Amino acid sequence: MTDIVVRPIDERDVPFLWEMLYASLYTREGDEPFERDVIHSPGLSKYVDGWGREGDFGFVAVAKQEGQDRRLGSITLRFFDEQNAGFGYVNAETPEMGMAIIEEARGKGVGTRLIQAALEEAKQRDIAAVSLSVDPDNEAIRLYRRFGFIEVGMCDTSVTMVCAIQ
Repeated sequence: MTDIVVRPIDERDVPFLWEMLYASLYTREGDEPFERDVIHSPGLSKYVDGWGREGDFGFVAVAKQEGQDRRLGSITLRFFDEQNAGFGYVNAETPEMGMAIIEEARGKGVGTRLIQAALEEAKQRDIAAVSLSVDPDNEAIRLYRRFGFIEVGMCDTSVTMVCAIQ
């Protein structure tokens, strides 16, 4: 794959974050895909709505193709509280991580680069741990385990995982 740059999210990336939120919705093979507008439901829109608020951070993986930047994936970390808990919520001090990669860039190291950047930034911010939510059948669970994420519970049909920051 072309040279990939991982850079912090900025305001021009917000439309892409919405695309990646939809891409992050896991469906099993043979299941109908979700309606696109599901990302605007309160349970999901909280992951992107008002991006850039206090504590939000994340990265976008970008490849140069034919002189243009092409976004390949994103990783976001956002704090929630008990009243507005996300699917991977564990406590108010632990940001919830969300990640998605465009289909044609999966399996090429983009997710690894994004997680490395996110965990390094969390360490710089003195964050003790990050959490996430993943369907147990999603292949990405192997990647998360490689980075030290461990299963700590379930929310609906998804596994909640936590990674302690060294």
